[in-house]
Amino acid sequence: MPLDFTKHFVAVPTEFKLRNNTGFSWKVMVKLMDGRVTLDQGWATYAAIHQIKIGYMVTFKLLTPDTFKVIIFDDDGIEVINKCGKHDEAFAAKE
Repeated sequence: MPLDFTKHFVAVPTEFKLRNNTGFSWKVMVKLMDGRVTLDQGWATYAAIHQIKIGYMVTFKLLTPDTFKVIIFDDDGIEVINKCGKHDEAFAAKE
């Protein structure tokens, strides 16, 4: 997360929900690394299940103080729509 973005938080949450284009949410933990806030536990599984590949662009829009809308674009710039019925119970966000 860019440092300029984190300045908008009184305190950066320790976890965020990532909501995709099919309405599913996924919980990821964040941690401070080298002075930056990074996505941590849950992100690697999210990226694998949603088949995010090198060359893809991922956008994050803050919906609420702890929820991001995530849109994934492939290397041709086409939005990727994944029906992710494979949510790991440990990380699927409870609505």
